[in-house]
Amino acid sequence: MNKKLFTLLVILMSLSLIGIIFVQAYFINNSLETKEDQFSFNVKKALNYTTSQIADNEYKKYVKALNKIISDGIEPDTTAIRNITIYKQDNLTNQIIVYNTGILEENFKVPSLIDLNVDSLGLSNFIGKSTTKIYENNVFAGDMFSSNEQSFEKVLNMDKLQKATFETQYKSEIKNTPIHHRVTVSDIKKLLSKKLLEDSIDIDFEFAIYHNNIGTRIQSENFDQSLSSILTAPIFLDENDESDFRLLINFPERKKFILSSIIGVTLLSMLFTIIIIIAYTSALYQLIEQRKISQMKSDFINNMTHEFKTPIATINLALDAIKNPKILSDNVKVVRYLQMIKEENKRMNAQVENVLRISQLQKKQLNISKDRYELHDLIYDAITHVELIVENRAGYIKTHLNAIKSSVLANDTYFTNVIVNVLDNAVKYSEDAPKIDIYTENAGNNILLSIKDQGKGMNKAVQKRIFEEFYREYTGDVHNIKGHGLGLSNVKRIVENHQGTVSVESEKGKGSTFIIKLPLIT
Repeated sequence: MNKKLFTLLVILMSLSLIGIIFVQAYFINNSLETKEDQFSFNVKKALNYTTSQIADNEYKKYVKALNKIISDGIEPDTTAIRNITIYKQDNLTNQIIVYNTGILEENFKVPSLIDLNVDSLGLSNFIGKSTTKIYENNVFAGDMFSSNEQSFEKVLNMDKLQKATFETQYKSEIKNTPIHHRVTVSDIKKLLSKKLLEDSIDIDFEFAIYHNNIGTRIQSENFDQSLSSILTAPIFLDENDESDFRLLINFPERKKFILSSIIGVTLLSMLFTIIIIIAYTSALYQLIEQRKISQMKSDFINNMTHEFKTPIATINLALDAIKNPKILSDNVKVVRYLQMIKEENKRMNAQVENVLRISQLQKKQLNISKDRYELHDLIYDAITHVELIVENRAGYIKTHLNAIKSSVLANDTYFTNVIVNVLDNAVKYSEDAPKIDIYTENAGNNILLSIKDQGKGMNKAVQKRIFEEFYREYTGDVHNIKGHGLGLSNVKRIVENHQGTVSVESEKGKGSTFIIKLPLIT
C-alpha cells in the first residue's frame, strides 16, 4: 500500500473514532441534562401541588367550621336589603320591561376559629333574587301596568361572592397564626411523597418551611440548607398572592438517582465505544505490523537473493570452466571445480533448510527429538564451525566453562545450530577482529550459557526487537551485513522448544552478551 494512502486512511479512521467518542459524550451529557430538567420540573410540580393542597385544606376547614356555626341557627346581628330596579321601554314592540334585583346581606358575630387572641369575628352572608317582568302596552291603570304580563324569576348564585368574602377575611386573619399551628411535618411529607411517587421519584428527601430565610419549626430531621440543589415554592399566599413563607426541598442522593436513570444506556454506549476503540486499535496495530512485516519480507527477499546470487554465480563459473577443453583434460582442476560446485550447492541447501526449519517452528510442526548431552560438548562442536572464519579475521574465541554440571536434554543438531547462529551473529557485527568469550555457570537447577562479543552493540529499542522474525538493525546498506533476519528468531524458538530462555544485554559501541538459560537434568 502506498505510504501516503496508508497515512491518509489512518488519519481518517482516527478522526472518525474521535468523532464517535465526542458524539457519545455529547449524547450522555445531553441525556443527563434532560433528566436533570425533568427531575426539577417534577419536583417543582410536587411542591406546587403540596403548597396548594395545604392551603386549600386549611381554607376548607375554616369555611366548614363557619358554615356549621351559621347552619346551627344563629340569628344575624344585622340585615340589609338592597334592591335595584330598571325600567326599559321597547318602541318597536311596544313593550315595557322591568328588571328587579335584590340582595339580602346578613351580618353575623361568630366565635373565632383561629388562634388570634380574639373572642369573635364578623361574617357577612349574601342571598340574592332577580325578577324580570314584561308588559305588552303603555296603558297605565293607576300605579299598575296593563295586562298581558310575562314574568321571569331566578335566585342569584352567591357562592363565588361568599367564597371571595371568606377568602379575603380568612387570609387577612390567618397570616398572623404561628406556622406550626397551620401545618405539620407529617402532612407535608405525606403530600410530597404521594406526588413524587406519581412521577417515579422514589428517593429520600428533606424539606423545611422558611420565613424570610429563617428556619421555622416545620422541617425534617436532616434538612441541610447549604446544599446547592434546593428547590423552593411559596406557601400560604395572602390576599395579595404574596407570602413570606417558602417550602424548601432537597435530595441528598439526587445525582445518584439521576445517574441511575441513564446508567443502562450509558453503560451500553460506553461498552460499544470501548469495543470500537479496541477494534480500531487492534486493526491499526495489525495494519502497522503487516506493513512492517511486508517491509521485512521485502528485505528478506533481497537478502536471500544476495545470499543465493554468489553461490549460483560461482557454480556457473565452475561449470563454464569445466566445459573448457584445457580444463577438462586437467583432472586436478576438474576435481577442484567440482568441489566448489558441491560446497556452493551445500551452502544454498543450508539456506533453504534454515527457512524451512523456521516455517516448521512457526507452525509448531517441528518434532525435535532430544537426548542427554553435555552442553560443554555442544559448545566445542559449535566453535569448530566458525573458528576458521574468526581466525581469518585475526580474532579469537575463548571459553570460560565454569559450570560443574552441564547435562541437558537437547537435540545436538538443533542446539549446536543455536550456538553457531549466536557466534555467527557476533562475527558479523564485529567491525574489527571478532573477540568472543563464552561462559557457563550453574544457577540452581539451571545452567547459564553466556556468549559475549566486543562488536557494535545495540540500543534498547533494538534489544526489544532483536528476536523478532525478519528484523535486522538498519545500518544504511541492507546488504552490508549478510543475513536475512531469521537467525535470532530461530534461536529463540529452538531454545524455547528446549524449555529454556534467551535474552540479550548490550550497549551501543561496547558489544553484546547473549544469555541462554537451560534446565539441568540429573
